[in-house]
Amino acid sequence: MRTLLKNGTLIDYKTKTNEKKDILIENDKIIKIEKEINENAEKIIDCTNLNIIPGMIDMHCHLREPGFEHKETIKTGSESAVAGGFTTICPMPNTKPTPDSAIILQKIIEEAKKVNLCNILPYASVSKGEKGEELVDFEELKKAGAIAFSDDGMPVVNSKMMREAILEADKLGTFVASHCEEKSVATGAINSGKVAEQLGVEGVLPEAEEIMAAREIVIAETNHVRAHICHISTKTTKDMVRDAKKRGVKITCETCPHYFTFTVEEVLKSGVNAKMNPPLREEKDRQAIIEGLKEGTIDAIITDHAPHAEEEKNKGLKEAPNGIIGFETALSAEIMNLIDTGDLDYLDLVRLTSYQPAQLLKIDRGSIEVGKIADITIFDPNEEYTYTKEMIVSKSKNSPFIGKKLKGRVQYTIVGGRVVYEK
Repeated sequence: MRTLLKNGTLIDYKTKTNEKKDILIENDKIIKIEKEINENAEKIIDCTNLNIIPGMIDMHCHLREPGFEHKETIKTGSESAVAGGFTTICPMPNTKPTPDSAIILQKIIEEAKKVNLCNILPYASVSKGEKGEELVDFEELKKAGAIAFSDDGMPVVNSKMMREAILEADKLGTFVASHCEEKSVATGAINSGKVAEQLGVEGVLPEAEEIMAAREIVIAETNHVRAHICHISTKTTKDMVRDAKKRGVKITCETCPHYFTFTVEEVLKSGVNAKMNPPLREEKDRQAIIEGLKEGTIDAIITDHAPHAEEEKNKGLKEAPNGIIGFETALSAEIMNLIDTGDLDYLDLVRLTSYQPAQLLKIDRGSIEVGKIADITIFDPNEEYTYTKEMIVSKSKNSPFIGKKLKGRVQYTIVGGRVVYEK
């Protein structure tokens, strides 16, 4: 099977390419990239006025299966991911049961293979049942297919345990992704401040994230090992990571589109659909996150796609679970809030959504080159549309982007040479 992509603008960070190219794919691999290719192919895709980038990689999302299939399944989550242009996704282990043993992890991997839409590389938990009481068998889980380790959704409170986990993962050539939340100062519904006071709800202090982020930096620096901080949202966290990196500390981190798109003020408009953990912060934090992406402090943009059923989200601001869906709006948020503002260019975007996530995960993806697997995202950077609930592919509909005018839309997603999504 041959697929020919004609007349598109190829943007690739690794090769520093940003120009019109034709791309010929045979079976699962890229076999030719030239200014003009006139060869026979079973499928020819006209990419005039479209951008062609390496398949986007989401190294932090939630698919909810097993245990919470009323929110999302591996199948519906994969459908949502490819509709958003993602070719590889890494689901977090806060499922029921938790993938804290090879048997459970392998069931997730087997189901992902049956669905066969995008590459699914699951995390295993750091502690058994994500209870923070007993570490998992890291070596067994790595051999069973765990891409990395995290208790995401729950912090590992015990510092001795977290130190052991980070050291063990590093020894195996992988990492622990830390959900930084100091529980003693994390109670509340939204970020502390004027909006929380106005709505009469308890506010989450920014120190909840920052105290734990500082701990992971100390562990990484003192032991000369790698640690990864999940979904950073505050200026202080960003500054700490930047300063640590300058000292040569092996610390990496990620952020989400909602932290450079919205502030806590969005809660006044979108209510529970703007409630997540960590919460939306202040404008100074939003600007700091953008600065962190520009300066290279933040290594990757992830979605933290977190589906919840409507009846759960409709419980009200205090009781509603944290999290929003994110696969299908990530690219638009990036174009509108990073590219169109002049803060980043498309090479930067590929660096943050494809190239560096592949480097962090140590997978052979994230670039478009001859001989490489054809994982490719094709999008119209200028298409404008209003995002409606009816458009949403995910099983859940909890998004602050509903009703908003967006720009930039995925047209095709190719995984291993197969067109798995076509608008």
